[in-house]
Amino acid sequence: MTDGKLTHLTERGEAHMVDVSPKNETRREARASAQVSLNPQTLEKILDGGVAKGDVFASARIAGIMAAKQTSQLIPLCHPLRITKVLVEFEPQSLGDKAYINISTTVRCFDRTGVEMEALTAASVAALTIYDMCKAIDRWMVIGGIQLDHKSGGKSGTLDRAES
Repeated sequence: MTDGKLTHLTERGEAHMVDVSPKNETRREARASAQVSLNPQTLEKILDGGVAKGDVFASARIAGIMAAKQTSQLIPLCHPLRITKVLVEFEPQSLGDKAYINISTTVRCFDRTGVEMEALTAASVAALTIYDMCKAIDRWMVIGGIQLDHKSGGKSGTLDRAES
């Protein structure tokens, strides 16, 4: 929202693609995250390379990068961007009878609009890929916590999610 108005709606309430041509091109960056909750045994198999489909983190990293690059084809009204960097990182955690894979993504571009949707899409698809690769051994994994953590560049400047 800008000035209390939804920017993807016309005066008549019709959806449209926002005209970003008046905006300045600037370096823009967004970071997003997601989490996969899974059985500790599943995480152990991932870390030991024992998942039959192959290297889970390598596949999820590539999927996240590809997803960021395809965001404008997946999300209606999203602008295609000249992405200059996509980083997908994983932080596995095992806490007794619970295990998690924290996913963090960073997307950069030099363009007229931000890369928040690209970072969120990368995190989401990386999480879905982990699920797909491990579902034969753990059907009850949970994907959650998909959120924007940081954005910089453009008129609104730098915004960071407050730690809770």
